[in-house]
Amino acid sequence: MNRRFLYYIAAALWGIPGIIITVKGIKAYLTMPSHKLWWLLLITAFVLAGFFMMFRKIVDKYSARMAAQPKKTSPWQTFPLRGWILIVFMSCLGMALKFIPGIPAEFTASFYSGLGPMLIFSACRFLSNQQ
Repeated sequence: MNRRFLYYIAAALWGIPGIIITVKGIKAYLTMPSHKLWWLLLITAFVLAGFFMMFRKIVDKYSARMAAQPKKTSPWQTFPLRGWILIVFMSCLGMALKFIPGIPAEFTASFYSGLGPMLIFSACRFLSNQQ
């Protein structure tokens, strides 16, 4: 396949979960009483900033790796093995969170509303880094 397709694979693998997580975070925010919103928004801002710093570096590193691939390459070359392991681990962790009893809605609202948009932002960065 063409090397440019690697960027679309990366964008889908980051963007689709980002949309799902963002929707869950917003739904959790809608259940919050208004007196809790100010500190939840503050936590969300910190989560957004943390994931922005982390994901920006990862996306740039993986984009450079994709750019170095031959013109025709395998879809498995999108990420290094460590990247695929990270994706599988984070997906499994996200699915496991649904089955852990007692996770407060405040956590879901603030964490997911920070993580989801940054995954979407990262997907957009993959698309803009195409070469």
